[in-house]
Amino acid sequence: FAAEFIVRAGVGNVTIADGDTVDISNINRQLPALWSTVGEDKVEVMAKRLLDINPQLNLSRINEFLLPERMDELLQENHFDYVIDCIDSVSPKLALIRAARFNKVKIVSCMGAGGKMDPSKVMVRDISKTNNCNLAKYIRKRLRRENINKGVRCVFSVEPQHENSLKMTDGTQFKKSFYGTISYIPALFGLYAASEVIRNLIRAE
Repeated sequence: FAAEFIVRAGVGNVTIADGDTVDISNINRQLPALWSTVGEDKVEVMAKRLLDINPQLNLSRINEFLLPERMDELLQENHFDYVIDCIDSVSPKLALIRAARFNKVKIVSCMGAGGKMDPSKVMVRDISKTNNCNLAKYIRKRLRRENINKGVRCVFSVEPQHENSLKMTDGTQFKKSFYGTISYIPALFGLYAASEVIRNLIRAE
């Protein structure tokens, strides 16, 4: 959602990264997920959509799961103006935030959308001011160990997570569990993240 909002706003240089394929379980909440796209690479589905919005878009695709050890290299090679972090696994998410801070790249990080239902509770704040989000709490704790106490803008919800939506996984892709997610909350997180980027890019000009 964030990528589409940014492209529709007129940003002409965009990089998208994801190593996943569309799964039936994504259909309830992810923009590229349709019955017709199940099994396809998410990056390629989104690339086709974004280029249909703006055929002149300078679009780069990274069709891989971003491993923690890749983050510094990725940011140093590409010289991004802004990074939107939509990773839902702790280790690569932490690595991307650390790399952005080290390389002085602006970042907005999306925290836990799962287990949330109330759209009025979504907001953007510094990570030091997040609350009622288990993912943000853990990320905040880990960043403190590296003397990163603030300076990371986060999209999160102050609504307490519904614990009955917690599901366990097989532990692949750095993820041991996840919260079930309603259709409209990820879209709202993407909207807030895109707004943060667009307004900051405009102010920088």
